[in-house]
Amino acid sequence: MTDEAGQYSSLSKHFAAHDFVRHSAGEYGRGEAQLNTAEGFYSVFKCGMKGIYQHCAEHYPHRYVAEFDFRYDNRVRLGVDDAERAARIVRGAASKRLMYRRTDGEAAA
Repeated sequence: MTDEAGQYSSLSKHFAAHDFVRHSAGEYGRGEAQLNTAEGFYSVFKCGMKGIYQHCAEHYPHRYVAEFDFRYDNRVRLGVDDAERAARIVRGAASKRLMYRRTDGEAAA
């Protein structure tokens, strides 16, 4: 989903589907074709990166995006309060383990 800008006209060659809205005609959404969700997500992501992390390590951008994706999908406006969000985090972490490689040659505990 994009707007009508010319640089997006060839996207249908690269994606299974491409639809767009015509801002010049006062259109900002039509059925599935709307940009507010994408723009809203990236607005929250950008503010969060500047306000929380200030710097994104080059080899971890997928982790930052995944965190803000979780935040966006589990927000109060969608009926998810703080307690439910915390419960979902705990359920999502079940059976997962984050390990770091040690630099001093010792085996990780």
